[in-house]
Amino acid sequence: MADLKKISIDGIVVEVEGAMTLIQAAEVAGVEIPRFCYHERLTIAGNCRMCLVEVQGGPPKPAASCAMQVRDLRPGPNGEPPVVKTNTPMVRRAREGVMEFLLINHPLDCPICDQGGECDLQDQAMAYGVDFSRYREPKRASEDLDLGPLVATAMTRCISCTRCVRFTSEVAGITQMGQTGRGEDAEITSYLNQTLDSNLQGNIIDLCPVGALTSKPYAFTARPWELTKTETIDVMDALGSNIRVDTKGREVMRIIPRNNDGVNEEWISDKTRFVWDGLRRQRLDTPYIRENGKLRKAGWGEALAAVATAMKGKKVAGLVGDLAPVEAAFALKNLIESLGGHVECRTDGARLPIGNRGAYVGTARIEDIDTAEMIQLIGTNPRDEAPVLNARIRKAWSAGAKVGLVGAAVDLTYDYAHVGTDRAALEKLVAMDISDETKAKRTIVIVGQGAINEADGEAVLALAMKLAENTASKFLVLHTAAGRVGAMDVGAVTEGGLPAALDGAEVVYNLGADEVDIAAGPFVIYQGSHGDRGAHRADVVLPGAAYTEETGLFVNTEGRPQLALRAGFPPGAAKENWAILRALSAELGQTQPWDSLSDLRRALIAAHPHLAGIDLVPENVWVPLAVRAPAKADFRNAVKDFYLTNPIARASGLMAELSRAQAARQAQPMAAE
Repeated sequence: MADLKKISIDGIVVEVEGAMTLIQAAEVAGVEIPRFCYHERLTIAGNCRMCLVEVQGGPPKPAASCAMQVRDLRPGPNGEPPVVKTNTPMVRRAREGVMEFLLINHPLDCPICDQGGECDLQDQAMAYGVDFSRYREPKRASEDLDLGPLVATAMTRCISCTRCVRFTSEVAGITQMGQTGRGEDAEITSYLNQTLDSNLQGNIIDLCPVGALTSKPYAFTARPWELTKTETIDVMDALGSNIRVDTKGREVMRIIPRNNDGVNEEWISDKTRFVWDGLRRQRLDTPYIRENGKLRKAGWGEALAAVATAMKGKKVAGLVGDLAPVEAAFALKNLIESLGGHVECRTDGARLPIGNRGAYVGTARIEDIDTAEMIQLIGTNPRDEAPVLNARIRKAWSAGAKVGLVGAAVDLTYDYAHVGTDRAALEKLVAMDISDETKAKRTIVIVGQGAINEADGEAVLALAMKLAENTASKFLVLHTAAGRVGAMDVGAVTEGGLPAALDGAEVVYNLGADEVDIAAGPFVIYQGSHGDRGAHRADVVLPGAAYTEETGLFVNTEGRPQLALRAGFPPGAAKENWAILRALSAELGQTQPWDSLSDLRRALIAAHPHLAGIDLVPENVWVPLAVRAPAKADFRNAVKDFYLTNPIARASGLMAELSRAQAARQAQPMAAE
């Protein structure tokens, strides 16, 4: 039973848990208290003192509401709820004093500061600041830090709220930032002036309440009021992080996170945040036809006629790429199957069972990780495959959860029991006697794509499901491709996988599958957004929209359908993916029965009703696979280079720079102590 207490805040009586702080109780009551250092997902520092409130019956001085719990307050003389006031003259004077101290050394940078218009200090100075300063001493200056190519620093603006220090050490799991010195000499710095070694470091830009930490690639390119803001979904991994894409005209200027407690909380990975420069480079903006070994530009009419001529009367195969929305996968499946061909989305060879959603998605939700007591990882490196999910596992570990790993030993930012590197270690784990005490614990088994994309993938998946049964665990398949679960849901699969789909194919229709090599022989049509591997192999290239340029459904790794909205328009003559397939179907004489995206989505939902539940995780039926012996081999992780996993990332100059820096760090020999 929760320890519930009543409290009166500005005359509003609310009943909250006794462990809540006053600032949290005020949020329940709908009363806003200003703050700089407090953040609900970080530990309490209590060092900015902006959140001062008056506690009646308490000491004759204001109290820091972020550091005082409701259970610490005394009730009134007749048992009335304790009274807290947030807008008395005492509180206002205290906050004005705090603001005056904060501004003693703060530079007058607002006209040229990238945080201008989104700055907490600027906003609160309007409420509690004055138009003059009593201090005539010169302002303190600090040296700027070099944190790498992502985060720009102006440390003279820093107010020592320590949010960045707490985030990097608690959430990102690196210990490279801290505060040194005392008094006027106190400053935030990095250990031995190192650049940050984390793929979540961009989140400190959002956390910084002043302009001390800003986005280096976005610097001086736009002001927030110039931007058009679109709430959409990320496709850089299969987590489906909720993001906001800010555009200026036709250009994407930046990507920042949106809060969704069930998916990414309010964090995103650096690839998600900074990949937008890849949306501008190496774009396909006009159709191409290969003649005499070379691609030449063509019009849409000519290109579609060439594709229709090539496909008519031939054995056709369709490939669904990793970034394809559900609508495009559904339209391609309908088109190819109407021609008697086969479609396949498991282009990396993953042995995901057809039609068994409990086996290719699982039964766990991402937020179940928060309350897990045991987490077993199999053939995965979540730090590279889904950094935000890895941070969630770290949060569970910090709360006392035990983590085990079967697979290659990697740095996961938390301690884990390394059970072994090969299939034999997994078999041994499955054969163990599990005590009732262990079964009673909240356990999650997480299987990575590296465990199931080899020839014995289904045997490994069956063992993992057996382990989940033995331990009464929830089960989660951690995908690496944003479009994979949605394509599996609509049945864009062939019995026997990729080899069976391509077997004897005379024509291959490649919908953005850039991670697969197509052997010489078949006529290849490539539909995608970037001039990557798929376009180089193609005989006809049809330019499609990238994920920020069309509205579409994506189903994340836990099976949650989410709606991505269009933030801009495709460049040049490029078209939305579903529209290209609709136009081609008419050219082939197999006209698809929809003329708009809404018509297509109605047909999609009629065939697969669970896709109508936007942001809802359907319950999956548990159908275990037959256990059989896997091969004798080590597990290999699916992601080799975190920064270069898809055509948009490979087109990004910044991702290439980060990839080189990571490779250099890993190759650098460590000096002997």
